[in-house]
Amino acid sequence: MPKIKTRRGAAKRFSLTGTGKIKRRKQNLRHILTKKSAKRKMNLGQSAIVDRSNEKAVRRMLPNA
Repeated sequence: MPKIKTRRGAAKRFSLTGTGKIKRRKQNLRHILTKKSAKRKMNLGQSAIVDRSNEKAVRRMLPNA
């Protein structure tokens, strides 16, 4: 059997935490920032955990994670 390849786009977007959860970056911090409050922009800069409903799909894209 050949090795299973990792989806490189997913590998650049997701990483694992120490407990095995999948960490992701939040959206909406690229442009149109003037109408967003400083509090909202600060919160968007922090990382988030992938939701349980999407975790199976992300793990399928990252077989070695």
